[in-house]
Amino acid sequence: MDLVATAPAAGSGALERRVAHEGMLRTRGLRVTRGRLAVLDVLAAQPHADADAIHRAMASAEPSISLQSVHNVLAALHEAGVLRRFQPARSAARYELRVDDNHHHAVCSRCGRVEDVDCVTGEAPCLHAPAPAGFAVMQAEVTFWGLCAACAATER
Repeated sequence: MDLVATAPAAGSGALERRVAHEGMLRTRGLRVTRGRLAVLDVLAAQPHADADAIHRAMASAEPSISLQSVHNVLAALHEAGVLRRFQPARSAARYELRVDDNHHHAVCSRCGRVEDVDCVTGEAPCLHAPAPAGFAVMQAEVTFWGLCAACAATER
């Protein structure tokens, strides 16, 4: 989907978010399109969404967009560094706008909810772990598995 962007929907913060998203796309050398802005809007509201969830969320605003178009937009945004792609075990790839800070994730084993986890002991300590000779570590992924608060409450 490569349509020219239109004006943002009314609402508090919508214009500011749209301007920020447009600037981010341009800074990364990408054209501003309705499809890209719609994906960014969904991820701003639903961090850690997978492509199917993003496609469903876009249905009312962009009813003609196909799931393949969503995948194409996600691939372009990921390659340009606009969003982060991660894939918990036994799960579809997830996407988020929080990039370049090497945070980690906690995943609920029951419902699949994902929460961000900041590096626990300071600035990206996991990047300083021993690596094979000549190997430059750029990013590390740590996934914590357990039960989210809602699922844990049903265990009691």
